[in-house]
Amino acid sequence: MSPAARAVSAVAAAVSRAAAALGAVATALCLVLVTVSVVARYLAGLPQPWIDKTAGWLVVALVLLAAPEAQRRFEHIGVDVLTNALRGHAARGARLVSTLSVALVAGILLHAGLETVAFSRMIGVMTEIDGVPVWWIQALLPLGAALLMVVALAQSVVLALGQEPDYLPDGAEELPRDTLARGE
Repeated sequence: MSPAARAVSAVAAAVSRAAAALGAVATALCLVLVTVSVVARYLAGLPQPWIDKTAGWLVVALVLLAAPEAQRRFEHIGVDVLTNALRGHAARGARLVSTLSVALVAGILLHAGLETVAFSRMIGVMTEIDGVPVWWIQALLPLGAALLMVVALAQSVVLALGQEPDYLPDGAEELPRDTLARGE
């Protein structure tokens, strides 16, 4: 990999790993809060409705923060029947279109998220939990979208430079069909 492609990939890796680490913290915190909620509700008879709301917000956080790493590793949902059949420049072109499409969608989500946050701040919408503005939760959308866009654009630059991004699937890691049929 060329030095320019390596540098772009390193930035994308650092960004996505940091976001994934925060997503992992959100996951662990969500697990703890749900456990506390179950214990409080069913063993102590003291339901804590704020925990259910907070756990929902943490699920949103973990999804939006994990998406950049899933994109970087090409572990996202995709239809790879066409790209696995293509070779050479055609395969690189299809992958470039794919990563640019992800960047475009991330850009649209970023724009919409920023507008949503600005509107919520302007009218001062609050959550059901005292003192927590809605825009704090909504800010996860532009944050996650911006990080996803950074990763997808980095992959696009690497592909445009004629290189292969890290973790680019080669089809060798597919599960055998009989394993999938048996549900193993």
